[in-house]
Amino acid sequence: MPIRINEQMPVVRKLEAEQIFVMHESRAASQDIRELEIAVLNIMPDKEDTELQLLRLLSNTPLQVRPTFLRLDSHLYKHVTEDYLQKYYHSFSSVKDRRFDGLIITGAPVETLPFEEVDYWQELVELMEWTDQHVTAVLHLCWSAQAGLYHHYGIQKHLLPTKLSGVYSHRTIYREEPLTRGFNDVFHAPHSRYTGILKEEVQRHRELDILAESDVAGIYLIHDREKHRLFVTGHPEYSRATLAREYTRDLAKGIHPAVPVRYFPNDNPAGIPLFQWKAHANLLFTNWLNYEVYQITPYHLSDVGK
Repeated sequence: MPIRINEQMPVVRKLEAEQIFVMHESRAASQDIRELEIAVLNIMPDKEDTELQLLRLLSNTPLQVRPTFLRLDSHLYKHVTEDYLQKYYHSFSSVKDRRFDGLIITGAPVETLPFEEVDYWQELVELMEWTDQHVTAVLHLCWSAQAGLYHHYGIQKHLLPTKLSGVYSHRTIYREEPLTRGFNDVFHAPHSRYTGILKEEVQRHRELDILAESDVAGIYLIHDREKHRLFVTGHPEYSRATLAREYTRDLAKGIHPAVPVRYFPNDNPAGIPLFQWKAHANLLFTNWLNYEVYQITPYHLSDVGK
């Protein structure tokens, strides 16, 4: 089924070129259907690239989805124009009275900072509290997973000896959970981060289930089934070339990064990266939309949070 978005967004042309069914607002308005309202708080630097990654995954479902992209009032966005934000993004303050079926909070390149030193931390905390009464299910990605675990459960992040960058093998360890329905015993997912969380700290919280983990990358999927919060410590939304762009960027900065693990053929950065996590990413987002959002959310948005 299609995703319903503003036809003026630059990303629409790329989605249509990939033969992803995008329904324009004018056509969608004529249909008598209750689409899923999914908010996306996009705090990644490259807005358009992250939009494209997430919209690809949200489109791979029989459900009709209307995304609303959000921005924080307290953050100065350096990698996108104010005109772009005004056209295609809603400030958090402007949607506080609305309700959504689901919310996705992206990662952000601020993981080495203490949470309280991130310039928009207080507003993000306010948003995370707001979700309890205004959103049916929340999906946290990478840094925002650490931020959510810290705010809701007091779980600390820990600095890793070196940056975790590459594609890692993970085990599915909780098969009774609908979110992992259809997962292979072993699957791959990309990570790109300097910090991590400790398994023993998560296990102290009985409300949290660990659904998948890696011997190298650590815990990958954590779920609070009562609150319908899913924490994903990696980047399943990444496209084939995202880690390559990050690697090239860090080289240009003189950081001397290690080659991302199990990403390039024969670990040669001159090769085309292997796209080893696409099927898993699509299944994860499809399961989340179906079991955590569609099957649970009330028909009338006004009933969300009641």
